[in-house]
Amino acid sequence: MTEEVKKRYEEWLNDPYFDEDTKEELKKISGDEDEINDRFYRDLEFGTGGLRGVLGAGTNRMNVYTVRKATQGLANYIVKQHGEDKGVAIAYDSRIMSKEFAEEAALCLNANGIKSFIFPSLRPTPVLSFTVRQLHCIAGIVITASHNPREYNGYKVYWEDGAQITPPHDKNILAEVAKVTDFSEVKTIDQESARVADLYHVIGYEVDDAYIAELKKQSVHPEVIKEMADDFTIVYTPLHGTGNVFVRRVLKELGFKKVYTVPEQEKPDGTFPTVSYPNPESPKAFELALKLAEEKDADLVLATDPDADRLGVYCKDTENGGYISFTGNMSGVLIGEYLLREKKATGTLPKNAAVVETIVTTDMLKAIAADYSVSLIEVLTGFKYIGEQIKLFKENNSHEFIFGMEESYGCLAGTYARDKDAPVAVMLLCEVACWYKKHGKTLKDAMNDLYKKYGYFRETLFTITKKGEDGAMAIKSMMETMRNEPVESLGAYKVLALRDYKSGIRKDMVSGQESSLSLPESNVLYYELSDGAWCCVRPSGTEPKIKFYMGVKGESVADADKKLEELKSAMTKLAEN
Repeated sequence: MTEEVKKRYEEWLNDPYFDEDTKEELKKISGDEDEINDRFYRDLEFGTGGLRGVLGAGTNRMNVYTVRKATQGLANYIVKQHGEDKGVAIAYDSRIMSKEFAEEAALCLNANGIKSFIFPSLRPTPVLSFTVRQLHCIAGIVITASHNPREYNGYKVYWEDGAQITPPHDKNILAEVAKVTDFSEVKTIDQESARVADLYHVIGYEVDDAYIAELKKQSVHPEVIKEMADDFTIVYTPLHGTGNVFVRRVLKELGFKKVYTVPEQEKPDGTFPTVSYPNPESPKAFELALKLAEEKDADLVLATDPDADRLGVYCKDTENGGYISFTGNMSGVLIGEYLLREKKATGTLPKNAAVVETIVTTDMLKAIAADYSVSLIEVLTGFKYIGEQIKLFKENNSHEFIFGMEESYGCLAGTYARDKDAPVAVMLLCEVACWYKKHGKTLKDAMNDLYKKYGYFRETLFTITKKGEDGAMAIKSMMETMRNEPVESLGAYKVLALRDYKSGIRKDMVSGQESSLSLPESNVLYYELSDGAWCCVRPSGTEPKIKFYMGVKGESVADADKKLEELKSAMTKLAEN
């Protein structure tokens, strides 16, 4: 433990600014140097999307003080942009301290003369994205740690276009947050004074109604839903999060009749008592839902994460019995292909239509877009870059956005929001499944049809967790080694080119020729491999992890799975070296 860490720890113990509960928590770790170091070796980093970290006392933790400090930096930037009267919309999820953090953020903004518009109860993240534009706010804040374990919480910032902050606002806000070095610089006010000054406002339920109305507009064949409603069964779990009210409402208003919610996971609860990891990508998150699905003979089993921006899916397997899981890539392409096909069939597909995906998302969407003569735009990992494209399309009058997706179980149809939206994904996937059931097929059959038509694309990823200060250095070292010592092959695949998004250079590994990349600077390495395969490596922006993504194209599902496993093995060896 360094002297600087020790000094910070003692300041929090002795400064009257910090409350007694915080001090008591810190006194309990007085003899644990490793724990003190982890809590105080740095300030919790305000990245390009905001904050995310473990709850607790300390500069490297999520607490009311780090939330206030971040909000003060945001407030300073908003004042410089003369956005005080436009105000900031604020939403929060079901996590521990989410409501309290939202309140602290609102009152800090109010103390700086900035209006706040806060929801009266928890809301999904996509509702916040929608609300920013609906209320013409300059910014938005949502308190959530998305799908992270229960000990986490987070703070995401949106700008007036409804998307998470992108250049130049992200770096400018980050710079303002960095300038707030002393907690004494942070302003706050009591709620009553803020209300009297016409700064603190509670958002009305008419915003929810407007959001639901926009969701329903994304339906292509509402008549198919009504036709199949009596013969289509859905099991849904919100995993103790924010999705319950909005998912069930939109399904009911569209005409779905047989929707069963997992009772043990229906109510919001930040301790997530039935799941250790409330992530719809995790099979364990589906245990209770699958049990209920067997009882109800459900066609679809769906789960949304705590802030309801991601959707996990299981589909009935009528051929082999039971239920099979779908990756985010699989559910995404099913929705995307359906939208393009049926909009074309109904004459509602614009001539300048476009779909957007991140660089680590399936290449199948490229094949689908080409088949329908629709533009496909690739962006960096992070749905904020998809949201940014929607804004650019409108500004440039270049394309009309139809659909965007990323591999991590997130997608968006329409432009009412600028972030991934699980409620719209739920309603559209249910519509897709109804359409196929009407034609005698399950979603498994539909996916196999797509494989036969476009190719057997398969993808996976694995992560390596490295916690604490030593872990951060280890991840940095891994990236530097891969960047400075490029490999010529990965298993049976030859490396054709290496894209380094940090340097902005693509190097052809065969000819040695270098060219510039068009996407923004990011700490990402992308390997273009032989036989249409690829790999991508990037540190997580929100967790102490480094992520390895990869994809292949095979002659069959079995062949693609075999190739994918071999490539994963090669990438694992690279990571271990």
